[in-house]
Amino acid sequence: MEKLNADAIHNDILVNEVKKKICSNDIIHNLAFFYKIMGDNTRLNLLMVLEFGELCVSDLAYLLNMSISAVSHQLKSLRNAKLVKIRRDGKNIYYSLDDAHIKSILEVSLEHILER
Repeated sequence: MEKLNADAIHNDILVNEVKKKICSNDIIHNLAFFYKIMGDNTRLNLLMVLEFGELCVSDLAYLLNMSISAVSHQLKSLRNAKLVKIRRDGKNIYYSLDDAHIKSILEVSLEHILER
């Protein structure tokens, strides 16, 4: 029978420091969900367009050549994941990136892909 909790081969300072800093399963689950949401082409495209500034659903649909209902559906997922936020102005609703972290993640990821 395989032992589930193996002993560290190199029980040194690095191994002990890493053990203290390993994220909990809940945090790993949340991070995996974050990447799952961002891993969809349509949602990623919406996020990258929103890097330029706040836009309404109609403008997003026009820019991405999508239906308004398809854009709205994807924006709902992005809002639930706290990747985008809304601002109401009368009857109009404008979408933008939730915070600077999202913009940074997109910029660094794109930079990494483009340097290949």
